[in-house]
Amino acid sequence: MPDAQDASLPPPGGDALQSDPRRANTAVEQATRLRREGKPDDALKVLDAALEKSPRDPRLRFLYGVILAERGRSRDAIGVFEQMTQDFPELPEPYNNLAVMYAAAGELDAARTALENAVRALPGYALAQENLGDVYVRMAARAYEQASKLDPGGATAPEKLKLARELMKTIAPKPAATRP
Repeated sequence: MPDAQDASLPPPGGDALQSDPRRANTAVEQATRLRREGKPDDALKVLDAALEKSPRDPRLRFLYGVILAERGRSRDAIGVFEQMTQDFPELPEPYNNLAVMYAAAGELDAARTALENAVRALPGYALAQENLGDVYVRMAARAYEQASKLDPGGATAPEKLKLARELMKTIAPKPAATRP
């Protein structure tokens, strides 16, 4: 499943805890630059400082979660994205990234639910639609595998499982340039 992008996250609303959004923009730009330069720890420091001043800014929080995920801090990233889905249920990107994290952990049912929420929030969100298709393929393979175990002499489930596994090879994440 491809990772999500954060480019479409809106600027924060009029929360009393927020400061000047221009500062948040600067922090997002600086953290993004540091991340691209291979300095994720420095990017997290920039985001930590910005989040102290603008704790509800969705762009800051989202980028923080993305960097945590890239650093292998899956539990922390999941926590960030889960909290964002509660604080900003209208934003599809946190649901999508949460689903990517769940799917990577093999939690396909949770990934499906998160992606359905992403699509409900923004039906035209192509990446979430694609990721949902990937999850459905993985869920189908799981069901065919179970059917094959329950009926070892069955003729159709093993063939369907083979096809699903072949399809899964084509949709497996491929190493690529890191995207926000």
